[in-house]
Amino acid sequence: MEWMAPNLFPVAWMSVSSTYVIRLILEGLLIGVIYALMALGLTLIFSVLNIVSFAHGEFYMIGGYVVYVLLNKFKALPGPAALILAAVVTFTIGAVFERLFLQPMARGQVDRPSEYAILVTFGLSFVLQYIMLAIMGPFPKKAPRFFSFPKLDLGFLRTTRTTLFLGEIPLPGGRIFAAVIAVLALMAILYFMYRTWTGWALQAVSQDRNAAAVVGINPLNMNTLAFALGGMLAGLAGAVLVTVFSWVPWVGVPASAKSFVIIVLGGMGSIPGSLVGGLILGVVESLGTGFWPNPATAQAYRDVFGLIMFALVLLVKPTGLFGRKL
Repeated sequence: MEWMAPNLFPVAWMSVSSTYVIRLILEGLLIGVIYALMALGLTLIFSVLNIVSFAHGEFYMIGGYVVYVLLNKFKALPGPAALILAAVVTFTIGAVFERLFLQPMARGQVDRPSEYAILVTFGLSFVLQYIMLAIMGPFPKKAPRFFSFPKLDLGFLRTTRTTLFLGEIPLPGGRIFAAVIAVLALMAILYFMYRTWTGWALQAVSQDRNAAAVVGINPLNMNTLAFALGGMLAGLAGAVLVTVFSWVPWVGVPASAKSFVIIVLGGMGSIPGSLVGGLILGVVESLGTGFWPNPATAQAYRDVFGLIMFALVLLVKPTGLFGRKL
């Protein structure tokens, strides 16, 4: 059965089939996984250091540029190797920055730590943006795709070089690859957080720094690890999307804004909240864009749909989906 949209707008609406709705949901889930990966990094930083990093989007931007440079300069380099190098670079930048600029705050050497954290991460954001602007220039860039699908035709499941078809639903290969890598990264970080001693130490510091120190955990080292891991996750999100979207030095600004929306939507400091919030935001944006009556302007309103949903959730549950009252 098909649902006919009422003629309430001065444009010609087409019938909307269930296939079209499923396609929008799948596309939303594919990008939502990437949102969740980036938001998880910001959640990790907030829960351990108790600050919000305003440079988070710039790690996303740098991860993409690292892959772009590697795949263009070393064409024989495998895609997974480029992703690993992007993760290493962003992890290192995060660790060095935390040691040099955030450690004084944690050691009590800064009088107003909250304001200091905002200013210093804002400063890092501007520095990274303008460094990459000087190196890469202002013009959009896009990395070559990581792989091409082999020719396959199994009836319901078909492929071309760049697209996977589930029946009549086309799914771009670049987004599928990005989503698969994001899922693997999420599984790895969740295993690390819940099944390793270091992950337990991070959780202990996020719950009570003094108690963690009493049992032999160094909170300062955990701060460095959390900030570096958070930057690495953002960098990995950018690394897998640089083949999908055009890349400019300020590409991290909207990505960072989406991360802020997700962690508040899911609950500040909640790991499950960042995962669920990312998927919800991706699906809401995809459905909102897909059902917007004027396709020519739909993408311009993409961010609006997520913000409306965000505002409604805060009206109903101000602490977010998985947040707790303090």
